[in-house]
Amino acid sequence: MHISVRGINKSFGSYEAAKNISFDIEQGKLIGLLGPSGGGKTTILRMLAGLESPDSGEILFHGEKVNALMPQERHIGFVFQNYALFKHMSVYDNIAFGLQVQKRGKAEIRTRVHELLQLTGLAGLEKRLPHQLSGGQRQRVAFARALAPEPQLLLLDEPFAAIDAKVRKELRSWLREMISRVGITTIFVTHDQEEAVEVADEIMIVNKGRIEQKGSPIDIYREPLTPFVASFIGESSPLEEAGSLIGFADAGEASAIVRPEFVEIGLPGEISRQTASAEAVVRSTYFRGSNWQVEVESGPYRLVGYRSLELPQLEAGDHVHVLVHRLYIFDGNQTKTVENALKNDPMPVHI
Repeated sequence: MHISVRGINKSFGSYEAAKNISFDIEQGKLIGLLGPSGGGKTTILRMLAGLESPDSGEILFHGEKVNALMPQERHIGFVFQNYALFKHMSVYDNIAFGLQVQKRGKAEIRTRVHELLQLTGLAGLEKRLPHQLSGGQRQRVAFARALAPEPQLLLLDEPFAAIDAKVRKELRSWLREMISRVGITTIFVTHDQEEAVEVADEIMIVNKGRIEQKGSPIDIYREPLTPFVASFIGESSPLEEAGSLIGFADAGEASAIVRPEFVEIGLPGEISRQTASAEAVVRSTYFRGSNWQVEVESGPYRLVGYRSLELPQLEAGDHVHVLVHRLYIFDGNQTKTVENALKNDPMPVHI
C-alpha cells in the first residue's frame, strides 16, 4: 500500500500532537517512527489506523482518501506493545480470530493459520494458551494474528517494548526478514535509536508534533538537517562558541555538537595531525567491550571520543592531545557539517 499524508493536524485540548504533518511512504517499505516520548509518534499511528481522526488534512491509501473510514474498513493490521492477546484462547484461535470475524471458511482458516504458524516460527505451539508462552512467542502470535486477514498495511506500536533485551534483538532481525518475505507496507513506533536503525528502511524523526527529518538510517545519521536530529541521533557532546576549537575559527560563536567518532584522542606522537590538535586532560575512561570511551577536558570543552583497545590504556589525569575532525554547526533551525580546516594542511617544511 502506498500512503500519502497531507497537512494533518491533531490537538488534544491545548496540546498539539500533530502539526501540519505531510509525508509519503512507498509500497512495501518498513518505516520507523522515531522520537522522544510525547513527540506525537503514536498519535500519527492511531490516525493512520482510524483510531483517532485528524482535525484537518488528508490521509490517502493508494490515492483514496480514508479519513472517514472506520478502522475495520482500512485493511490494516495493528500490533500493540502489550500483545493484547485473548487470554482464554489458544495460539491457533488467537491467530484465527480475525478470519472468523470475516466469516472465512474453516478450511481456508486452517490453511492460513498453519501458514502463519510456519512463517512466525510457532509451529507446534498452536494449542498453548498465552500464559504458557514466552514474551517473544506472545509477540509473534500478535504479529501472526495481525497478518492473518492479509492487511495491506501493518502498524506496530512499540512492538518490542515489553520484551527483554536479548529477545528484543532476536525479534528485530526476525521482523525485518518476515516483512521482507511478506512484502507488506509496515510502520512501527519506537523511541529506541538502535532498533530503528537496525530494522527500518527509512526513519521519520518526530518531535513536538512535527516531522524533523525523513530518510534512510545512514543519511539521517550522517547528514542531520536540524539541531534536534543532530542531538537526538547517536551520542554527542554540546559545544558553545565552536569557533574557539582549533581548526574551526569560521564557526565563530555558533553552537555545535561533536560525536565521539569525530574525536581522536591520543598520547603525544599518536595523533596523525598534531598541529591541528589541542592539549587535553583525561577525566574518565569507560570500557565498552570493543573500545574505550574516553572523556577529556580541553580548555572550556568536555569532549568524548573512542580509543582502540590495541593502543595503550589511558587513565584519569593523563595528558593527551585531542583532534576534532568535524562538527555539526547549528545555524538557526538548520544544521551543517563542518570539517576541521587544519587537519589536511600540508606539513610545514623546516630548512
